[in-house]
Amino acid sequence: MAVTDALGRGPELGYWISSEEHPPDRLVDHAAAAEAAGFRTAMISDHFHPWTPGQGQSGFVWSVLGAIAARTAALRVGTGVTAPIARVHPVVIAHAAATVELLMPGRFFLGLGAGERINEQVVGRHWPTGRVRREMVEEAAGVIRRLWSGSTVTHEGEHFRVERARLYSRPDTVPPIVAAAGGRKSAQLAGRIADGLVGVAPDPDLVDAFEGSGGAGKPRLAQLHVCWAESETEARRTAHEWWPNAALPPALLGELAVPTQFAAAASLVTEDAVAEQVVCGPDPARHRAAIDRFVAAGFTTVYVHQIGPDQQGFLDFARRELLDHLSA
Repeated sequence: MAVTDALGRGPELGYWISSEEHPPDRLVDHAAAAEAAGFRTAMISDHFHPWTPGQGQSGFVWSVLGAIAARTAALRVGTGVTAPIARVHPVVIAHAAATVELLMPGRFFLGLGAGERINEQVVGRHWPTGRVRREMVEEAAGVIRRLWSGSTVTHEGEHFRVERARLYSRPDTVPPIVAAAGGRKSAQLAGRIADGLVGVAPDPDLVDAFEGSGGAGKPRLAQLHVCWAESETEARRTAHEWWPNAALPPALLGELAVPTQFAAAASLVTEDAVAEQVVCGPDPARHRAAIDRFVAAGFTTVYVHQIGPDQQGFLDFARRELLDHLSA
């Protein structure tokens, strides 16, 4: 079962498409604009809810990906990330991902992760522990790969049941799977089951755990939050308004159940606290330094998430100041 090279090898700068902040049609516009600006790869978030009500959006990622496939010619795009926990069964994920790969051959990759309560508990099931969710991701990845191989799958696992499922519309060359990790155990899991790693902090220990568990030589992807604006004052204000969850403790991100709970927690977050987590302002040196920290930690592609409405302003800035930085 051949796997596409949709991940690239880096070092490379990517663009993060934020489903929580923008309506679906604008997400498609942003993907096309990113490709026009010179980005070669992007990731798009897969959420049922936004983090806070003020962000205001959360379209169905698989529909958006179909539209992005039609509007772009070369941009490689992956989900950041899809949770095979409760909301979407692994059979459905395998089906959706195979269809997207057919629509953008060689350009799609599937990101998998253990998910958050805010998105997964909407179907009314018990919210599992982190250990159980890691087990579910591992089991789901196996089911997905078997379906992509063309097999008729019957599966009686610890967490999932599949009965005589077969994909008839499937690509000859399948997309790679990357797995998200926030700690050593999930990084080790990614090394065992995935074609790449996704991280959110410039942590070399995470990369070491991934590589030591089978990930040596595989791509390592990272998300970096920034807020470009004409002034640092404007950027700090925008970041605090649109993405206060950046300053919340990581333990809360997986456990709060609804956007209003995130808003309540975020009401205690100061602008200074958000600015400590988000690169704010127009100074290219600060943005490049943040990118360099991920590269120094061992990441091969850094996906930059521009917070707030002004995506085109950021894309113009990135074209001028950032896209050639890693190649240089």
